[in-house]
Amino acid sequence: MALTTVAALNVSASIVNALNLGGNTANLASTFGLSLTDGTSTGQANTAFWDHRTITASSNEDLDLAGVLSSPLNQTVTLARIKLLVVSADASNANNVVVGAAASNALAGLFGATTHTAIVRPGCTLCWMTGSADATGYAVTAGTGDLLRIANSGAGTSVSYSIVVIGANA
Repeated sequence: MALTTVAALNVSASIVNALNLGGNTANLASTFGLSLTDGTSTGQANTAFWDHRTITASSNEDLDLAGVLSSPLNQTVTLARIKLLVVSADASNANNVVVGAAASNALAGLFGATTHTAIVRPGCTLCWMTGSADATGYAVTAGTGDLLRIANSGAGTSVSYSIVVIGANA
């Protein structure tokens, strides 16, 4: 099995300031991207997990990124390094999706500390992407730093989200 990954974020913006005797315009056109071939080194990834999931009200789940999840082809996913992580909250959610801060064995590299979190509001998407020249990625350490907590921020309703994790197993 071989994995090829291309991720791109295209940002286009324009600011126009109308003045009495003319105007000023500032334009932005920028692309941030990642292209990975199959493997475990610089510019490479060889394992992937993606899913659309639901968490009940006031609840959470800890995704074990080192040996428990199944790939879309039903193979065990064992990550040593994350190269791309995308979490997208459904627009129909009433509550936020909270990413990070597993009670034990939490990933630290993405957040700066094991207790830190990121909030993904309804309809929003969060993305961490390494550069193609990055051989390290974000470390996953089996047994001590391999849990990614995804939580529902409130009571009353469930939340749904999509997740994509691309990385290397060595």
